[in-house]
Amino acid sequence: MRIGVLGTGNMADALATHWVRAGHEVIIGGRDTPKAERLAMRIGGRAKPASLRAAAESGQVVLAALPFGAGVDVARGLRAALEGKVLLDCSNPVGPGFRLLTEGSPSAAQQLAAAAPGAHVVKAFNLCHEDVWRMRPPVFDGRPLAVPVCGDDETALARVRELVQDVGCEPVAGGGLERAGLLEATAALFIALWVGEGADARAIAPPLAYAAGPGHQESEGGTGAFR
Repeated sequence: MRIGVLGTGNMADALATHWVRAGHEVIIGGRDTPKAERLAMRIGGRAKPASLRAAAESGQVVLAALPFGAGVDVARGLRAALEGKVLLDCSNPVGPGFRLLTEGSPSAAQQLAAAAPGAHVVKAFNLCHEDVWRMRPPVFDGRPLAVPVCGDDETALARVRELVQDVGCEPVAGGGLERAGLLEATAALFIALWVGEGADARAIAPPLAYAAGPGHQESEGGTGAFR
Protein backbone atom coordinates (compact mmCIF):
# COMPACT_ATOMS: atom_id res chain seq x y z
CA MET A 1 0.00 0.00 0.00
CA ARG A 2 1.19 3.55 -0.69
CA ILE A 3 0.74 5.79 2.33
CA GLY A 4 1.14 9.56 2.33
CA VAL A 5 1.85 11.21 5.67
CA LEU A 6 1.01 14.87 6.24
CA GLY A 7 3.26 16.02 9.07
CA THR A 8 6.65 15.23 10.54
CA GLY A 9 5.87 15.03 14.26
CA ASN A 10 5.73 12.21 16.77
CA MET A 11 2.57 10.52 15.48
CA ALA A 12 3.91 10.58 11.92
CA ASP A 13 7.13 9.00 13.17
CA ALA A 14 5.46 6.33 15.32
CA LEU A 15 2.88 5.09 12.81
CA ALA A 16 4.98 5.43 9.66
CA THR A 17 7.75 3.36 11.27
CA HIS A 18 5.35 0.44 11.79
CA TRP A 19 3.97 0.70 8.27
CA VAL A 20 7.39 0.73 6.64
CA ARG A 21 8.34 -2.36 8.66
CA ALA A 22 5.14 -4.00 7.37
CA GLY A 23 6.31 -3.43 3.79
CA HIS A 24 4.32 -0.34 2.80
CA GLU A 25 5.73 2.54 0.80
CA VAL A 26 5.48 5.69 2.92
CA ILE A 27 5.90 9.26 1.66
CA ILE A 28 6.58 11.74 4.45
CA GLY A 29 5.24 15.18 3.55
CA GLY A 30 6.10 18.36 5.39
CA ARG A 31 6.35 22.11 4.95
CA ASP A 32 9.88 21.85 6.35
CA THR A 33 11.71 19.83 3.68
CA PRO A 34 14.87 19.14 5.75
CA LYS A 35 12.69 17.86 8.62
CA ALA A 36 10.81 15.53 6.26
CA GLU A 37 14.14 14.30 4.91
CA ARG A 38 15.48 13.63 8.40
CA LEU A 39 12.37 11.71 9.43
CA ALA A 40 12.37 9.61 6.25
CA MET A 41 16.04 8.82 6.77
CA ARG A 42 15.48 7.84 10.41
CA ILE A 43 12.59 5.54 9.49
CA GLY A 44 14.54 4.06 6.58
CA GLY A 45 13.28 1.30 4.30
CA ARG A 46 10.63 2.49 1.86
CA ALA A 47 10.14 5.88 3.50
CA LYS A 48 10.73 8.88 1.24
CA PRO A 49 10.52 12.64 1.89
CA ALA A 50 8.27 14.92 -0.14
CA SER A 51 6.15 18.05 -0.01
CA LEU A 52 2.70 17.96 1.59
CA ARG A 53 1.09 18.00 -1.85
CA ALA A 54 3.27 15.19 -3.20
CA ALA A 55 2.48 13.05 -0.14
CA ALA A 56 -1.25 13.64 -0.61
CA GLU A 57 -1.09 12.88 -4.33
CA SER A 58 0.94 9.69 -3.93
CA GLY A 59 -0.91 7.94 -1.11
CA GLN A 60 -3.82 5.56 -1.39
CA VAL A 61 -4.20 6.29 2.31
CA VAL A 62 -3.17 9.71 3.61
CA LEU A 63 -2.49 10.13 7.33
CA ALA A 64 -3.22 13.62 8.65
CA ALA A 65 -0.70 13.63 11.50
CA LEU A 66 -1.31 17.29 12.24
CA PRO A 67 -2.48 19.27 15.27
CA PHE A 68 -6.16 20.06 15.52
CA GLY A 69 -6.86 23.21 13.53
CA ALA A 70 -3.87 22.89 11.23
CA GLY A 71 -5.31 19.77 9.62
CA VAL A 72 -8.38 21.57 8.28
CA ASP A 73 -6.32 24.29 6.59
CA VAL A 74 -3.95 21.74 5.04
CA ALA A 75 -6.80 19.50 3.86
CA ARG A 76 -8.61 22.46 2.33
CA GLY A 77 -5.50 23.42 0.39
CA LEU A 78 -5.04 19.83 -0.81
CA ARG A 79 -8.68 18.98 -1.46
CA ALA A 80 -8.10 18.20 -5.16
CA ALA A 81 -5.13 15.94 -4.36
CA LEU A 82 -7.18 14.14 -1.68
CA GLU A 83 -10.11 13.39 -4.01
CA GLY A 84 -11.04 9.70 -3.66
CA LYS A 85 -8.30 9.03 -1.09
CA VAL A 86 -8.63 7.54 2.39
CA LEU A 87 -7.87 10.42 4.79
CA LEU A 88 -6.94 9.06 8.22
CA ASP A 89 -7.40 11.47 11.13
CA CYS A 90 -5.62 10.81 14.43
CA SER A 91 -5.93 14.30 15.93
CA ASN A 92 -7.29 15.17 19.35
CA PRO A 93 -9.10 18.50 19.80
CA VAL A 94 -8.15 18.76 23.48
CA GLY A 95 -7.12 22.09 24.99
CA PRO A 96 -6.03 23.53 28.35
CA GLY A 97 -7.77 21.94 31.29
CA PHE A 98 -8.39 18.83 29.16
CA ARG A 99 -11.27 20.71 27.52
CA LEU A 100 -12.83 19.31 24.33
CA LEU A 101 -12.31 22.12 21.81
CA THR A 102 -15.07 20.90 19.47
CA GLU A 103 -17.83 20.89 22.09
CA GLY A 104 -21.05 22.08 20.45
CA SER A 105 -19.57 21.89 16.94
CA PRO A 106 -18.64 19.14 14.44
CA SER A 107 -15.86 16.76 15.44
CA ALA A 108 -12.31 17.25 14.22
CA ALA A 109 -12.82 14.36 11.79
CA GLN A 110 -16.05 15.86 10.42
CA GLN A 111 -14.33 19.23 9.98
CA LEU A 112 -11.59 17.47 8.01
CA ALA A 113 -14.24 15.80 5.85
CA ALA A 114 -15.87 19.17 5.17
CA ALA A 115 -12.49 20.63 4.17
CA ALA A 116 -11.81 17.77 1.72
CA PRO A 117 -15.30 16.57 0.70
CA GLY A 118 -14.00 14.17 -1.94
CA ALA A 119 -11.91 12.20 0.57
CA HIS A 120 -13.08 9.24 2.66
CA VAL A 121 -12.24 10.30 6.22
CA VAL A 122 -11.61 7.65 8.87
CA LYS A 123 -10.93 8.34 12.56
CA ALA A 124 -8.46 6.10 14.43
CA PHE A 125 -5.28 6.10 16.55
CA ASN A 126 -6.36 9.05 18.73
CA LEU A 127 -6.74 7.40 22.13
CA CYS A 128 -3.10 6.84 23.08
CA HIS A 129 0.15 8.74 23.53
CA GLU A 130 2.55 8.49 20.59
CA ASP A 131 4.98 6.40 22.65
CA VAL A 132 2.31 3.71 22.98
CA TRP A 133 2.15 3.55 19.19
CA ARG A 134 5.94 3.13 19.10
CA MET A 135 5.71 -0.14 21.03
CA ARG A 136 6.50 -3.32 19.06
CA PRO A 137 3.69 -4.26 19.43
CA PRO A 138 1.29 -2.44 21.85
CA VAL A 139 0.35 -5.48 23.94
CA PHE A 140 -0.73 -5.27 27.59
CA ASP A 141 -1.16 -8.30 29.86
CA GLY A 142 -0.81 -10.47 26.76
CA ARG A 143 -3.64 -8.71 24.95
CA PRO A 144 -3.14 -6.50 21.86
CA LEU A 145 -4.41 -2.95 22.14
CA ALA A 146 -7.85 -2.47 20.57
CA VAL A 147 -8.23 0.51 18.21
CA PRO A 148 -11.72 1.90 17.50
CA VAL A 149 -12.17 2.92 13.86
CA CYS A 150 -14.94 5.26 12.66
CA GLY A 151 -15.86 5.95 9.03
CA ASP A 152 -18.55 5.70 6.38
CA ASP A 153 -16.81 4.05 3.41
CA GLU A 154 -16.26 0.29 3.69
CA THR A 155 -13.23 0.21 1.39
CA ALA A 156 -11.60 2.99 3.41
CA LEU A 157 -12.40 1.19 6.65
CA ALA A 158 -10.88 -2.05 5.33
CA ARG A 159 -7.63 -0.29 4.48
CA VAL A 160 -7.41 1.37 7.87
CA ARG A 161 -8.18 -1.92 9.63
CA GLU A 162 -5.20 -3.42 7.78
CA LEU A 163 -2.98 -0.56 8.96
CA VAL A 164 -4.19 -1.04 12.55
CA GLN A 165 -3.19 -4.71 12.35
CA ASP A 166 0.20 -3.72 10.92
CA VAL A 167 0.84 -1.76 14.12
CA GLY A 168 0.14 -4.97 16.05
CA CYS A 169 -3.30 -3.90 17.29
CA GLU A 170 -6.87 -5.15 16.88
CA PRO A 171 -9.32 -2.94 14.95
CA VAL A 172 -12.75 -2.43 16.52
CA ALA A 173 -15.77 -1.12 14.64
CA GLY A 174 -16.60 2.29 16.07
CA GLY A 175 -19.49 3.14 13.75
CA GLY A 176 -19.87 5.85 11.13
CA LEU A 177 -17.97 9.11 11.00
CA GLU A 178 -20.73 10.79 13.01
CA ARG A 179 -19.42 8.83 16.00
CA ALA A 180 -15.87 10.20 15.67
CA GLY A 181 -16.81 12.94 18.12
CA LEU A 182 -17.39 10.26 20.75
CA LEU A 183 -13.83 9.00 20.22
CA GLU A 184 -12.50 12.53 20.59
CA ALA A 185 -14.52 13.11 23.76
CA THR A 186 -13.28 9.77 25.12
CA ALA A 187 -9.71 10.93 24.51
CA ALA A 188 -10.39 14.15 26.42
CA LEU A 189 -11.79 12.15 29.36
CA PHE A 190 -8.98 9.59 29.33
CA ILE A 191 -6.26 12.24 29.16
CA ALA A 192 -7.88 14.06 32.09
CA LEU A 193 -7.96 10.82 34.10
CA TRP A 194 -4.44 9.69 33.18
CA VAL A 195 -2.65 13.03 33.33
CA GLY A 196 -4.86 15.16 35.54
CA GLU A 197 -5.83 12.59 38.17
CA GLY A 198 -3.20 9.87 37.81
CA ALA A 199 -6.07 7.38 37.50
CA ASP A 200 -6.19 4.18 35.45
CA ALA A 201 -8.86 4.86 32.82
CA ARG A 202 -9.26 1.11 32.21
CA ALA A 203 -10.64 0.75 35.73
CA ILE A 204 -13.82 2.69 34.91
CA ALA A 205 -15.27 -0.19 32.84
CA PRO A 206 -15.97 -3.78 33.92
CA PRO A 207 -14.77 -6.78 31.89
CA LEU A 208 -16.86 -7.60 28.82
CA ALA A 209 -18.48 -10.58 30.57
CA TYR A 210 -20.02 -8.12 33.06
CA ALA A 211 -20.95 -5.36 30.59
CA ALA A 212 -24.67 -6.19 30.94
CA GLY A 213 -24.46 -6.73 34.68
CA PRO A 214 -23.26 -9.62 36.85
CA GLY A 215 -26.55 -11.52 36.46
CA HIS A 216 -26.38 -11.58 32.66
CA GLN A 217 -24.44 -14.85 32.56
CA GLU A 218 -26.87 -16.58 34.89
CA SER A 219 -30.04 -15.80 32.96
CA GLU A 220 -31.02 -14.75 29.45
CA GLY A 221 -34.05 -12.98 30.78
CA GLY A 222 -32.40 -10.01 32.43
CA THR A 223 -33.93 -6.55 32.48
CA GLY A 224 -30.77 -4.47 32.42
CA ALA A 225 -30.40 -1.19 30.57
CA PHE A 226 -28.56 -2.79 27.64
CA ARG A 227 -31.45 -5.13 26.77
